[in-house]
Amino acid sequence: MISAAFREALTERFGDRVTFDVPMSRCISLRVGGPSDALVIPDDREELSQLMALCREHQVSHTVLGSGFNTLVGDGRLQHVVIQLSRMRVMEQRGPRTFYAESGVSHSQITRFCVDRGYSGLEFGAGIPGTLGGWIAMNAGIPNLEISQRIVELEIMDPRVGSSINVPREQLDFSYRTLSGLAPGSIIVSALLDFEISTKARVREEVSRMLEHRSETQPLNVPSCGSVFKNPPGDHAGRLIESVGLKGHRVGGAQISPRHANFIANTGGATAADVLSLIEMARQAVFEATGTRLETEVKILGERS
Repeated sequence: MISAAFREALTERFGDRVTFDVPMSRCISLRVGGPSDALVIPDDREELSQLMALCREHQVSHTVLGSGFNTLVGDGRLQHVVIQLSRMRVMEQRGPRTFYAESGVSHSQITRFCVDRGYSGLEFGAGIPGTLGGWIAMNAGIPNLEISQRIVELEIMDPRVGSSINVPREQLDFSYRTLSGLAPGSIIVSALLDFEISTKARVREEVSRMLEHRSETQPLNVPSCGSVFKNPPGDHAGRLIESVGLKGHRVGGAQISPRHANFIANTGGATAADVLSLIEMARQAVFEATGTRLETEVKILGERS
């Protein structure tokens, strides 16, 4: 639990933009998870920097949470300050083939921005839920296409000093579903992205194709966290889980999706413990049957109970 002094400092600085003991089930897409110590929504970089200073002073950890996809919070207390950048959503063109976007910009905003202008190169993101900051942190994408391929530079805030720097793409360490090499606790504030000139009709057509494919293959009508496991080299996690007979398997209110076995859905009343049980069950069964060790793509936070 955070100290009374820290609570007072947060309340004094952020007013009604800080709340305490917030059930994370309200904040993550899977709709499970225990309470966080505090949830803060800063207005801008200055407030974000001030929040970092308070966390340093009181020696409190922080976690940035966008729309809560690709995240699983345990049923116990999350002893972090959870930061949402939902007020930082500026997006504008910068130069003839680049645009700037803050981390709180949503996937639907990016899609509309590109369709309205006939900008190509990011259609693969249509239907990938979340915010730009989350996309970048997870290097979101589809086979052969990832958000890292469109990044020109990132604005990163270092929590140790509370200021941000611009880091060019060639100095960033991206790999499959990962951005590594940053200082612990670093926060992605914004990005400069490039695009290709196309037409509105062509971009709209490709976006529609991507959305239709996701609708046909993924369980979009129930709460889930997105893909649970990374695809192992040369294979697919969903295929492996299905091959060991776990597609549709339930624990409590959680179910390995009958539509796509690399998704776990909350069918009603699921707990984080239910979801974690399915994760471990799938991982163990696949390893015993194939020798493949599945690695989670979903980020797991907090205490399990």
